[in-house]
Amino acid sequence: MRAPVLVHDALTLAERCKDAASVALIGLLLGVPMVGLTTVDQGGALQVATRWPLLGAFVLAVFVGRLVLRYSIDRVSAGKRLRERAEGAATASSAGGAGWVRQLGIAALVLALLMPIVFSDNRYVVDTATTVLIYVMLGWGLNVVVGLAGLLDLGHVAFYAVGAYAYALLSTQFGWGFWAALPVAGGIAALAGLLVGWPSLRLRGDYLAIVTLGFGEIIRVVLVNWTDFSGGPNGIASIPRPSFFGLPFRPPGDTPSFAGFFGLEFSPMHRIVFLYYVILLLCLITNLLVTRLRKLPIGRAWEAVREDEIACRALGINVTGVKLSAFVFGAMLGGVAGVFFAARQGFISPESFTFNESAIILAIVVLGGMGSQLGVVLASLVLVLLPELGRDFSEFRMLLFGAAMILIMIWRPGGILSRREPTLRVARKEGGA
Repeated sequence: MRAPVLVHDALTLAERCKDAASVALIGLLLGVPMVGLTTVDQGGALQVATRWPLLGAFVLAVFVGRLVLRYSIDRVSAGKRLRERAEGAATASSAGGAGWVRQLGIAALVLALLMPIVFSDNRYVVDTATTVLIYVMLGWGLNVVVGLAGLLDLGHVAFYAVGAYAYALLSTQFGWGFWAALPVAGGIAALAGLLVGWPSLRLRGDYLAIVTLGFGEIIRVVLVNWTDFSGGPNGIASIPRPSFFGLPFRPPGDTPSFAGFFGLEFSPMHRIVFLYYVILLLCLITNLLVTRLRKLPIGRAWEAVREDEIACRALGINVTGVKLSAFVFGAMLGGVAGVFFAARQGFISPESFTFNESAIILAIVVLGGMGSQLGVVLASLVLVLLPELGRDFSEFRMLLFGAAMILIMIWRPGGILSRREPTLRVARKEGGA
């Protein structure tokens, strides 16, 4: 009885080594120009020098890392299968997973509330956390379109730009405040989503992606060339920042200010921390709206259309209307995030709304897990913090970023949180069928 097990283990080990060798070969091909070769200054001329020991260490690290990773994945998968067989009840497993996700979400909320207090003297940390929250809100907006309704949107940055420019023009040209312009700019972005979605949402798959990609580029080109309206490549400057119930963040003087009203010594960190809590509040409201909408008939219709559009048509559901509602709601959330971005920066230009931003937002949704709210938060942390942490490795920054992304895709191909909590649960009565 032991011989077949030994043969199976030997074959498994051989397959792992073969897989690790193939990955190491790819690492060698990629590492020769990136790691094995460098340029040195010799007498005022650049010469190509080789770094074969470093390349060898890199390939060896790739081989060993892939071997360990494959072994760990196999062990985790085998343990998971054994646990599922021992439990024999998928419902209990789902409830336990949901409880774990809920506890993680509560812990993340507590950390988010305390973070600016703990790092009140570190502007870099608070600014980075604010950037993470902006991408969280953008990701939650696109998650409605891609994760819940199943639509492939490659132009979400267009609504981000519409919201930002709407607030910039309302504030600089008409004197509107942040809180007054926030819902109006969100409504303008929703209207833009309606105008784009009405004729295009009859398309599906790659065709819809091409249309949304084209819309995003159209918005950027219009902003670059319509100088009288948008300022062209120079953008719009001197955008007013939000105040604390009318109290501006400036040194105490003849006019009321935040520091003077509360008797505090003026510090630029007051405004930074306030902006952090503003975007955190907007994110919490967004999460509440999306969570509640998922449990309403419209939210269940989004997920039904994502799963089987033909079956929804057969049941009499207006599929185009359902898709359009998701598209408009996601556009509105993107516009609100754009309003905050413009208010925080005080300056916007078309360079901030390129296709690269759309790609990052879509990567956040896919990497976090389609339809998962907490997954978007975790993916935003990964995609924002990894480039920041790689600044000290300027030569290998993008290489490390790409390697981390590949490892995540291998480890969690369905996303960081690929299993979502069910939208509705049906309680089973004791003694009932």
